Amino acid sequence: QVQLVESGGGLVQAGDSLRLSCAASGRTFSSYTMAWFRQAPGKEREFVQSISGSGGRTYYADSVKGRFTISRDNVKNTVHLQMNSLKPEDTGVYYCAARPGGGYHTARASYDYWGQGTQVTVSS
Repeated sequence: QVQLVESGGGLVQAGDSLRLSCAASGRTFSSYTMAWFRQAPGKEREFVQSISGSGGRTYYADSVKGRFTISRDNVKNTVHLQMNSLKPEDTGVYYCAARPGGGYHTARASYDYWGQGTQVTVSS
């Protein structure tokens, strides 16, 4: 069982940066692939980025390429999403997610554990 708690959301202007954090419980954090998803009002929840258990592999959605960076600290059981050059279309609730094992998984159904989400609002 893994419990996830996100933090770091807020209201920013276009072009600003934000860093989201996700704190995870559990002894085997490094065995989980971690990911960030986001959900805009009226839209489906979509994959943003994921990172392998060791942190050696990352995957990202084309919409955030070159702007967002995912990282993890397996000692502190945390995963972060550094978001730069934010755009109004990045607005939404951002969710941290976890699944055991590795691989490249972008589907919501592939992840077993979810945080409660943190709101990110980017004004133009």
